[in-house]
Amino acid sequence: MGKIVKLDRCVVQISGPDAQKLLHDTLTCNLSTPLGDQARWFALLAPQGKVLVEGLISNFDEGYLLDVPTSELENFSKRMRLYKMRADLSITPREDLSVGWSSDPIDGGVQDARPEMGYRTYANAFTDWDEDTASYHKERITQSIMEMGADFAPNSVFPHDIGMDQLAGVDFKKGCYIGQEVVSRMQHRGTARKRPVCVVGATLAIGEPILNADKSVGTVTSLSHDKGIALVRLDKVEEAKDYTSNGDAVQLAIPHWASYGFSDS
Repeated sequence: MGKIVKLDRCVVQISGPDAQKLLHDTLTCNLSTPLGDQARWFALLAPQGKVLVEGLISNFDEGYLLDVPTSELENFSKRMRLYKMRADLSITPREDLSVGWSSDPIDGGVQDARPEMGYRTYANAFTDWDEDTASYHKERITQSIMEMGADFAPNSVFPHDIGMDQLAGVDFKKGCYIGQEVVSRMQHRGTARKRPVCVVGATLAIGEPILNADKSVGTVTSLSHDKGIALVRLDKVEEAKDYTSNGDAVQLAIPHWASYGFSDS
């Protein structure tokens, strides 16, 4: 077992006879198919279709553990209690549990279903966990996986903008869920424009625009050494053009998991 890194995330437990139905009808991912020993990406959306909270959901006892950004614990718990109504379930912030990550399998852990994103564990004994999250963010950025807090704020992006539609974070065949109408329309009309891409450059800086002839096509959102994630407008990016950021040339590439691409015009 490799090194375990303590992440700035927290856990909400939702358990009871109606837990599966409530979560399936509320979140973007499909919970009618078994999770097994994996953690599946999900979002809770605003009615207008933007991401209020993103996280990973996995099986736990008679329900689920939902791994969300620490900053969104109160908001997420409050919203889920509103949606609970008369459902037979409990919603419990597990402040006794911390979230750990490793690139290698962890005893009692779950595998992140997103490509090459390692394993999560939830435990209250973490004295030997590493507080330095650089290795986690390096892997996340290498895979162009966007994360709330680091890459975007709540209620600022659609699921398509961060690639959730490509990574089983959104299901387009199940019934209605909050924000479903807007997200489904984007999918079926092909109107998604913003997408995460890989960016490489010597002087990258978070928040700096990606430029072509002094016109911005996107922004660097995360960085690990000379590699980063940029959120770009695909309709403004052409394969053969030259791009700069923070004064130097940069290279843009589509993530290996993505089916979208740059314009060849």
